[in-house]
Amino acid sequence: MSKFVIQPHFRLQEWVAEEKGYFKDEGLDYVFQEEVLKTDGKIHDQGVKTGAYQSFEKGRTSDISCACHWTVGVAASTGHGKLYPDVYSVSPAGVFVPADSPVRKPEDLANVPISVGYQSGSHYATIQALEQFMPSDKVNLSFNDGMLFRRLELLVDGKVPAATLFSGPYYFAEQLGFRKIIDATFMITTMITGNPDPEDVRKFFRALRRAQRDIDLRPDRYTHYYKKEFPARYHATIDTRRWGPGERLVFEPYTKEVFEETFKWIADHGIFADTGMGTQRYESSIMTNAG
Repeated sequence: MSKFVIQPHFRLQEWVAEEKGYFKDEGLDYVFQEEVLKTDGKIHDQGVKTGAYQSFEKGRTSDISCACHWTVGVAASTGHGKLYPDVYSVSPAGVFVPADSPVRKPEDLANVPISVGYQSGSHYATIQALEQFMPSDKVNLSFNDGMLFRRLELLVDGKVPAATLFSGPYYFAEQLGFRKIIDATFMITTMITGNPDPEDVRKFFRALRRAQRDIDLRPDRYTHYYKKEFPARYHATIDTRRWGPGERLVFEPYTKEVFEETFKWIADHGIFADTGMGTQRYESSIMTNAG
């Protein structure tokens, strides 16, 4: 039988579960597959207007992976996998600017290029956060700067005026003194690719539930795991003792109502106007034998 292939997602839970033996306790025969960032520290960006959705279009080779709930829902509705409906997570995110930036409040971001990942969590979350403060034509998203760690690199190097960050890069930007102008926290869901054994999926999440409890109890013991996916250039600078726990798993259902409200929001904002959003709805988009 082939191994259960896990693609980590810049969070702590998988690393805690692995190193504390929770996957093995469940009898899960698994392997980690790192796609966006290799542990050699090399960043693998795929070019302009290439993001999470395009990675699903291309075809992910892991059995289980994650992305923002907007993209996972659309990808599942177009047949690029199945949304796992029994759990979701919530990740802190924010729009950051340099300490000496004239931008002080959300309204100051009008027409300022903000680096985000195309059709990725930062894309949707930035619109969602800023549309309270300005008309949509004033929200200036830049899709030319790559994915998460590339955006961090450009912000740190002074090459972009603003960027939306989450996970470790969010905390590192805070550590370095970058100013968070507005919170852009967003939901993440799980994509099942191919036909893994449903029991393996359940084993995976039972292990992550244990890891989540450990993180909730003593986050200070586990923030060092951010280094597992952080570029080597920053290892001498980052102080993960100052960082927070990041993405938190919520073992509640991602419901049909949430799916449909999310679909409507995406359609209302025309984010998939060029390609369409798929015709499958909730019942056809989820892993039905998940629980």
